[in-house]
Amino acid sequence: MSKDWSASKCKNVLPHETPDVNEDYIVGQKVLGKGRLATTYVCTHKETRKTYACKTIPKTKLLCQEEYDDVWREVQILHHLSEHPNVARIQGSYEDKFAVHLVMELCRGGELFYRITQKGYFSEREAAKLMKTIVGVVEVCHAHGVIHRDLKPENFLFDTLATDATLKVIDFGFSVFFKPGQTFSDIVGTCYYMAPEVLGRQSGPEVDVWSAGVILYTLLRGLPPFWAKSESGVFKQILHAEVDFASHPWPSISGSAKDLIKQMLDKDPKKRISAHEVLCHPWIVDDSVAPDKPLDPAVLTRLKHFSTMNKLKKMAIRVIVERLSEEEIGGLKEIFKMIDEDNSGTITFQELKDGLKSVGCDLMESEIRSLMDAADIDNNGTIDYGEFLAATMHLNKMEREENLVAAFSYFDKDGSGYITIDELQQACKDFGLGELHLDEMIKEIDQDDDGRINYGEFQTMMRRGEPGGCRSKVMNSNHKTSLFPGLGVNDSS
Repeated sequence: MSKDWSASKCKNVLPHETPDVNEDYIVGQKVLGKGRLATTYVCTHKETRKTYACKTIPKTKLLCQEEYDDVWREVQILHHLSEHPNVARIQGSYEDKFAVHLVMELCRGGELFYRITQKGYFSEREAAKLMKTIVGVVEVCHAHGVIHRDLKPENFLFDTLATDATLKVIDFGFSVFFKPGQTFSDIVGTCYYMAPEVLGRQSGPEVDVWSAGVILYTLLRGLPPFWAKSESGVFKQILHAEVDFASHPWPSISGSAKDLIKQMLDKDPKKRISAHEVLCHPWIVDDSVAPDKPLDPAVLTRLKHFSTMNKLKKMAIRVIVERLSEEEIGGLKEIFKMIDEDNSGTITFQELKDGLKSVGCDLMESEIRSLMDAADIDNNGTIDYGEFLAATMHLNKMEREENLVAAFSYFDKDGSGYITIDELQQACKDFGLGELHLDEMIKEIDQDDDGRINYGEFQTMMRRGEPGGCRSKVMNSNHKTSLFPGLGVNDSS
């Protein structure tokens, strides 16, 4: 990190001074969620006693001017769109010496996919109603000169637990203002939902329609249209693969739904349907076009599985690497020490950048950021030793019998020979992953239907290729580095 930037880090993100957030709110310890930069807590207004969400962004995680600008732009966009009924309202923004705090409307109804899968009944007509809301937000964003750039189910929450709850978009961290005809070259978003032109580094507002199309496809099938064992594999699918409309359950899905998805997932952004045109499509407009019959229950099962699978497997891999022998670790410990210049036990972004440069890896700063995000399993902004090993260790070591036994024993706290949902939830808490709704994951792994995971079932899960989640600020899949072989194109996530 340059001395000039370090010296300037005392400056503010917001262009004006604000009161201390603690003057108006009691910020609790309950964590609602964690992201690349921010942690969101429950907070209570001191006078009204109303509860809100407080999104706290530590300044220590803002490592360059661009990231300062990103936070300020998110504040502006939230205020710009906050009157829309399907955008979580911002109550106020606060800044102190250490962090920026965004106080937001608290949405208690759960994420989009989780709400659907808990209900247990879902039809095309219900999917059409949800898409009308999602694409309605997109149309308003574009009309106000904003591209969201990270539309995904996790960014849509229901405001209450009621059956008639309102769906709201909550995160504009990757959003930008744009002018007609303007394109952007940075690769931004979450890999499953990225449009092909994002990967081609020439993207505009059309990317939001693509992402909404991916969400619609996933709602109706239970899996996204493009997925693979690695992030680079997903990117290859997005660029070159055709959308599958032949597999189950597509033969039983209406032709109108498939027609809309095809137009939303046109790889040519110039030919892709606009948000306004989506809202005018018969499948959205006419209740008689989208059937009201329930989708196959297997779709909901796949949807539940897809929404949790990657986090569980990453957690298990992390358990394994912490139990590898010195011989298995090889020279990785010395590499970690070399990168960890201040011997703090963690690697910062700047240390990773300097370490890669010292061994001749000429990567763009944005690409190094993607490596950082991929390795930072607990999303705390640094890479600790265990995370470093998880990112760098080749997966053949993960699948060795003795390592799988060690990982199973970690989860099986009481030594019963089974992993229960309580033990998994405790492990998630220990890893800072929050509530993952693992009951459906256990059902997927639990082959004998006894409500527990035995060693054989755990072993099958660990050795089975599964799609993983990946949210990137920027990623160029053509680059590999010997420091991170575990992130290469041939490895499973």
